[in-house]
Amino acid sequence: MTKITFINANIYQHEQQGFQPQQYFTVDTDTQRITAMGQGVPSEAIVDQIVDFHNQYVMPGIMNAHTHINMIPTYWAEQESGIEDADPKAIQTMFAIKNMQDLINHGVTYIRNVGSAYDIDIPIKIMQQQKMIAGPRVMTSGKAFTMTGGHGDKAGNEVNGVDEIIKGVRQSMKNGVDNIKLMVTGGVLHNGETPDDIQFNEDEVKAAVREAHHKNKTVAAHAQGNAGVKEAARAGVDTVEHAFDIDDETIDIMKEHKTFVVPTMNAMYAIYKYGEDTVADWARQKVIINIKKHFASIKKAAAAGIPIAMGTDAGTPYNGFENESAYEMQLYVEKAGMTPAQAIDTATINCAKAMHVSQDYGEISVGKVADFIVMKDNPIQDIKVIQKEKAVYQGGVCVHQPA
Repeated sequence: MTKITFINANIYQHEQQGFQPQQYFTVDTDTQRITAMGQGVPSEAIVDQIVDFHNQYVMPGIMNAHTHINMIPTYWAEQESGIEDADPKAIQTMFAIKNMQDLINHGVTYIRNVGSAYDIDIPIKIMQQQKMIAGPRVMTSGKAFTMTGGHGDKAGNEVNGVDEIIKGVRQSMKNGVDNIKLMVTGGVLHNGETPDDIQFNEDEVKAAVREAHHKNKTVAAHAQGNAGVKEAARAGVDTVEHAFDIDDETIDIMKEHKTFVVPTMNAMYAIYKYGEDTVADWARQKVIINIKKHFASIKKAAAAGIPIAMGTDAGTPYNGFENESAYEMQLYVEKAGMTPAQAIDTATINCAKAMHVSQDYGEISVGKVADFIVMKDNPIQDIKVIQKEKAVYQGGVCVHQPA
């Protein structure tokens, strides 16, 4: 057993919505958990190592509830000559490994991957657990579920009707997924549909939720238009992804069913800012039509007390795996009316609760896994601080040090 005590830390605590000064905490690197913490000088006499943080700011590792680690944002793909001729499974696996490294280097210590061609995220999770590759811990979904010809059909499980949904969800769970991803509505990056299109009906969604919850698995629903968001929330999904159009009735339904919203604001914003002449015009037009409504929707949900879990939709055009998670938090402050502390909570304790792992992750406290990041400056004063260079720890061990 190796015991490390970290001293002189300003530690973020969500109950106080701020950093508590002059703190210490001790980590057992064998169990990866925090064994003691407090203010001032630790009373423990025997530790193997003491690390002095010199009054730097320590917060839980960033959690991202909506990634696609096998996908290649447009700005990378365009730099690769002949990439379109490569074997798609091989090239997506290679990019998944690269994306995992980029995520951990920028402070993301846990992701929920919500849709992966070829079920690539399942072996990636195993490789990360066995320390064969670097990267955040992974909650897997394998291939997302869509109706025949629906959103994400090229990389997903096409199913129709309650019986096929049940069989498909059971098979995915047998394959080793942790979460079920459902495409309830149309979306932006699929031609011939709109975000308002209903794809899975409510009976189909309820069947998937029932099967997943029987096995203590979570369900994430891609739902953008108003009717689809309501349907997903009524059906009992754990999280609604995107949520372009939330009204007062939706707020009431979400409160009743304890639904989390995963906004993915940068997925829209990146296409809006950088996608002209590179992203297909039919997709960019859908962004232009919906972006103001989307941002207003997330602001309304946050103000109403709907729990928000940070997710970026990493892998969509110009929306990558580096500082985009921290930038998403900046958007919550600038575009959705959150305080910096509330934005931090979306990427820590709220994500942990949405992903049903809050017993182990999402905060710095005794008994929790010691995944955390260390910054020179206070992100409560400026949320953009999280985008700067920072030290990254997993299980109390430093896995990335600033240059």
